[in-house]
Amino acid sequence: MTSHDQSRRSKHADGTPGKPSSLYQKYPLMHLVPFLELYRGRIVVGILMVLLTNGVAVVTPWVLGLAVGALSRNPDHRTLLFYGGLIVGLSAVEGIFRYFMRSILIGVSRYIEYDLRNEVFAHLQKLAPRFYQKHPTGDIMSRATNDLSAVRMVLGPGIMYSVNTVFTTVLTVGVLITINLRLALLTLIPLVAVSYTVNYFGKHIHDRFEKIQEQFSLLTSIGQENVAGVRVVKAYNQENAFIQRFARANDDYLNRSLSLVRISGIYSPLLSFLLGLSSVGLLWYGGRLVVQGTIGLPQFVAFMAYLAMLTWPTIALGWVINIFERGSASMARIRMIMESQPEIFQKQGEEGQRGKGAKGGAVEPVGLKGEIEGEIEVRDLSFRYNGVPVLQNISFRIPAGSTLAIVGSTGSGKSTLVNLLVRLYPLPVKTVFVDGVDINEIPVKILRQNIGYVPQDTFLFSETIRKNIAFGEVSAPFDRVEEASKVSNIWPDVQGFPEKFETFVGERGITLSGGQKQRIAISRALLIDPRILILDDALSSVDTQTEERILQRLSGEFQGRTAIVISHRISTVKSADQILVLKDGRIVERGNHDELLRAGGQYAALYEKQLLREELGVE
Repeated sequence: MTSHDQSRRSKHADGTPGKPSSLYQKYPLMHLVPFLELYRGRIVVGILMVLLTNGVAVVTPWVLGLAVGALSRNPDHRTLLFYGGLIVGLSAVEGIFRYFMRSILIGVSRYIEYDLRNEVFAHLQKLAPRFYQKHPTGDIMSRATNDLSAVRMVLGPGIMYSVNTVFTTVLTVGVLITINLRLALLTLIPLVAVSYTVNYFGKHIHDRFEKIQEQFSLLTSIGQENVAGVRVVKAYNQENAFIQRFARANDDYLNRSLSLVRISGIYSPLLSFLLGLSSVGLLWYGGRLVVQGTIGLPQFVAFMAYLAMLTWPTIALGWVINIFERGSASMARIRMIMESQPEIFQKQGEEGQRGKGAKGGAVEPVGLKGEIEGEIEVRDLSFRYNGVPVLQNISFRIPAGSTLAIVGSTGSGKSTLVNLLVRLYPLPVKTVFVDGVDINEIPVKILRQNIGYVPQDTFLFSETIRKNIAFGEVSAPFDRVEEASKVSNIWPDVQGFPEKFETFVGERGITLSGGQKQRIAISRALLIDPRILILDDALSSVDTQTEERILQRLSGEFQGRTAIVISHRISTVKSADQILVLKDGRIVERGNHDELLRAGGQYAALYEKQLLREELGVE
């Protein structure tokens, strides 16, 4: 694959759809036109091969008619060998052209499938978490795989056999008319019924296939959910319940599939029956013409051969209509993804070179200031999720290089607040500032390259420990990976694994404990040497002794960078420069550890409860 081909295929991979017109909504396959334009040269050559294939194919019946006439007049071996060799030669030439026809046009469909898959995946990367919360993973996977394959069938066999059918029909019908107009009209009358049949059945095939794809998405979602949560399913002895749920969905999928099979089963034989009527008309009326001497036996044989050539195109027409209806339904489902607009937009033309970070690392220039220092200010921030208030009138300031801790009960808005700081959700203008610059004015890529974020829900990829730690900077040398692992205190655990840092962690880190996964996630955040470090309850799964060792190492890492720590444990946050206490989306207390204890409010009550738990030896 040449770099030129790669650059051409990347032209439509920006994943930014325009506003669909009513024409595009009515005919979803119109969205494929830009992809076809990229390969118009190959498509033209492929269509030329189709024309040459059919041109040679049309000559063969004519030669057959000449052979019948010649053998009728002079039935010798030389005549037989001549015409037999001529027919074999024509078939060989037709086969060569047909090979190039298929390899070029089917090849183009594979290239476009490649383009479209890249575009869908690239667009999925731009969509906010809200999209994934509304659409099950199995449904998204079904659209990006099964539906995409159905669209490829349109671009390959669909286009190839459509063009082939048109050329074959036009050339064959033209020759039939030259042989005998009346006989041609009689035998072609059933094709009018074919047109009506195609229109009637096409709509029903489209509707039924769309329902099949919807059910397939549900089936995929159930399977994916069961596999992802297999430990919970087994722990609660719910295997049979999931088996029955899957079986019910599978029964529905089977019934919908069989409904399509039934209508398709009627469709193809009906087209064959209509073609049979043409053959009956040929034998009845054509035979009379031969007896009357109106046409000769060679013309009759050629006519019969030409009519037989129309059999496959007519049958293929039904198959092609089926492919196009399926592809149209699938393309409409794919467009649901492509027309889902990103909630966070990258500002155009705002790319910079990395500057110097907290530990000699790198940061990007921001606005007009040049470097991120890490000062964060929130001014009267309110946020609603699906219409429900989550944060109300939040205001605070974190000087660069200082540490802010946030505590509060579950559902108080702690995680939502840090998600907004990372711009995982859109937020109002002039409410959050980094180094005095509105966060909405900072390019998303630059902002996130300077934030090390350990979310509450720890996610590890099905890779080695080393690759998971170096996820944010894949080219990081091994000594930096080791250093990051020592800070998070995962290094001793890794040394106990047979493969050490090359140990595969399994899907979502299934082979590791919750505490081990959290510590690897902390190492991953530290490795990129961020100016801003956010730990969202990142030590909740480790014991207090391990937590203390990690906090001792982290205290050195907090120097020179802005840190935001969310935790339920007072021991985790008590050394912070500033502590916020959230309740019902509002800040109810603020200050350092000593100030909040003296205030005797919610923070002090939480501290006393945890002291009591420690005295009782309860984790």
